[in-house]
Amino acid sequence: MAFFDFIKTAGEKLFASKDTETAAATLAQKPDDGAAKAKVDALNRSAGDAIEAYVKTQDLKVTGLTVTYDGASGTATVFGIAADQATKEKTLLCCGNVGGVSKVDDKMSVEIAAPEARFHTVVSGDNLSKIAKQFYGDANKYPVIFEANKPMLKHPDKIYPGQVLRIPAL
Repeated sequence: MAFFDFIKTAGEKLFASKDTETAAATLAQKPDDGAAKAKVDALNRSAGDAIEAYVKTQDLKVTGLTVTYDGASGTATVFGIAADQATKEKTLLCCGNVGGVSKVDDKMSVEIAAPEARFHTVVSGDNLSKIAKQFYGDANKYPVIFEANKPMLKHPDKIYPGQVLRIPAL
């Protein structure tokens, strides 16, 4: 199991991450405050449910998918059994490419093991051709990266700084 780092301010806006951070900070100052603890728990549960629902909209084949979220650390923890390595990696990327998530704790397993892909964090000025040239030495291999990141990517030109992409071996 591993932790994957993401840029907390980049990605899909599924929940009010500032609310979870504020509530967690309040609880840290008043650890015996039952109302603050209940609010933090509810916000974390709601954020985890939102991330889980988002992953499910991507139609990834994961048995027993469960996502929890800790607003204090910005960590999403992902449980479940993926059909294959690519599905596992896409699931982790779905969770990490959400605003408010800075880390993903991988607690998943796979039914069919395969080598892991590399990952690339998009920076300003990147496009899939440039990334393909960097990793494969051929800009025309960008469809490989696009296909490896479906269904999260809907169009090859729709990537953004901070987004993390799968870069599979050729």
